Amino acid sequence: MRIFKNLKGHFSTITHHKMLVMKTCFKVGLYKQGLLHDLSKYTPIEFIPGVIYYQGDRSPINREKELKTCSRGWLHHKGRNLHHFEYWIDYSINPTGGKLVGMKMPKKYVAEMVIDRISASKNYLKDQYNDGSALAYYLNGKHMMLIDDETDYLSRYLLTMLDMKGEEYLLHYMRHTLLRHKNRDYHVRDGKLYLD
Repeated sequence: MRIFKNLKGHFSTITHHKMLVMKTCFKVGLYKQGLLHDLSKYTPIEFIPGVIYYQGDRSPINREKELKTCSRGWLHHKGRNLHHFEYWIDYSINPTGGKLVGMKMPKKYVAEMVIDRISASKNYLKDQYNDGSALAYYLNGKHMMLIDDETDYLSRYLLTMLDMKGEEYLLHYMRHTLLRHKNRDYHVRDGKLYLD
């Protein structure tokens, strides 16, 4: 009977998360991304392990990795969802490099990644969630990240804004400043963020 409890719990958790992300994406004008967010979680390669390793208070991916050292569902997920920085890891063509590097993420996917982290924190922390939760989670895992420096800066910039000024302010900034002009890029120079 545990499998049925896990099935219901996992389905409810991923669906609640998807709805949180969708509603928040809509608030910043990311309608297509909101609708398509995490649809791959409902495919068998991701959904079945999610049920098997479901715990309710954290991602089943982490439990699967603890037991098996690898999660095929996660490899599938990160390879299909552009809001994960892991999707943007590639090999360097720098002649002196020859290693894996983080590639710069487009700002609309950085925005979705931040919304994803906010929603995951709300989903798992429930009443203990606060505006600093997503930043704390991000910083706690920073030592394991292979992420582009500018992408990392923008992510921390947005999560710090959330922590200091609240969600309403962050979403207003995302919609009216960060995402206002689709063809504008972001750059970090001298430790400051520029939209140009």
